[in-house]
Amino acid sequence: MKRYCITVILVALLVKSFGQYQDLGQQHTINTITTAVPFLLIAPDARGGGMGDVGVASTPDANSIHWNPAKYIFAPKDFGAAVSYSPWLRALVNDINLAYLSGYWKINPNNAVAASLRFFSLGNITFTNENGESTGQYRPSEFSFDISYARKLSDHISMAISGRYINSNLTLGQTVGGRSTHAGQSGAADVGFYYQLPIEFKRLNSMFAVGVNISNIGAKISYTQNTEKDFLPTNLKFGLGYTLEFDKYNTLSAFLDINKLLVPTPPIYKRDSTGRNVYDNEGNPVILDGKNPNVGIVTGMLQSFYDAPGGFSEEIKEYTISLGLEYWYDKQFSIRAGYFNESQMKGNRKFFTLGAGIRYSVFGLDFAYLIPTIQHHPLENTLRFTLLFDFNKPKVVDKKS
Repeated sequence: MKRYCITVILVALLVKSFGQYQDLGQQHTINTITTAVPFLLIAPDARGGGMGDVGVASTPDANSIHWNPAKYIFAPKDFGAAVSYSPWLRALVNDINLAYLSGYWKINPNNAVAASLRFFSLGNITFTNENGESTGQYRPSEFSFDISYARKLSDHISMAISGRYINSNLTLGQTVGGRSTHAGQSGAADVGFYYQLPIEFKRLNSMFAVGVNISNIGAKISYTQNTEKDFLPTNLKFGLGYTLEFDKYNTLSAFLDINKLLVPTPPIYKRDSTGRNVYDNEGNPVILDGKNPNVGIVTGMLQSFYDAPGGFSEEIKEYTISLGLEYWYDKQFSIRAGYFNESQMKGNRKFFTLGAGIRYSVFGLDFAYLIPTIQHHPLENTLRFTLLFDFNKPKVVDKKS
């Protein structure tokens, strides 16, 4: 069987997060949820990345198509574009990165369209055969292309739908274990809602916002002809935001995001004395606790709310929480901070983030830095950045003869 020279990186972090369920003295410790193409969940922009990966209810910008495209209706400018760059696993290699290009156009006050391109490069990888002999240098990669349409439903509510094409070319047609492989391809859709309400608080202007976005609703993906397909990382985002203007120079915003993967939780399988799975008469592994994960897309989304083997106590651990703060001075300079928390049982990602941004005329530049608190993170000790452009439509001046 052919293998990569950096198998740990490719398998553990890029292909899929293989779930485990360990039982120590009847105490469930680890049971992570598995999906294909997890690169779709990486925060692509430095603004959201600098606030603990929040964004579903934050104020709109050019990168809103990832977080919640329904926000575009309330964008202050008519046109916007952004390009972002995030090094990945920089402590181990220097040629893996995520690049992101996005943009939007407000057709009129009630309609907006947007598009984005996400490209995840895995760098140069050496393929070898069973004898460890090199079979060539390759550059596996993954990308997705999105288009979105947003519509204003009332003075305070908007919604959006998005379509997505996904291409994951990790094996580049190599034969693995006697089986030919191909690029994994799929299509997906997002549905988002956004609500904002101006509020006067102690004679100060403020804005309250609520956002909901369900992303990556789509067909399962596979890399071979004769293997089971894997779920896309269908994800539910719910968020709250509050922005307070102290005066015309100082503004402070606070955001909260709650995320949950709408993918079946791995069950506990019955095992024999040797640790192997026990199968029933139809050749299916016997499940002790939990639900059968081999279900359809819609069933899997619904089942994800009640299928954890540990019951409600485990189910609640499948929600991640992000907190973010953003301060702006004169709408030209900002500083940001955030915190992301995930249960130890579901991945144990816990980290603080810091960020900053500057705006000048139609240009903007954002930076983000991540500080892990429990375990290493692929983005630690790296600086992410986003370059933004925002424009208004040219004004038509009536000339009197």
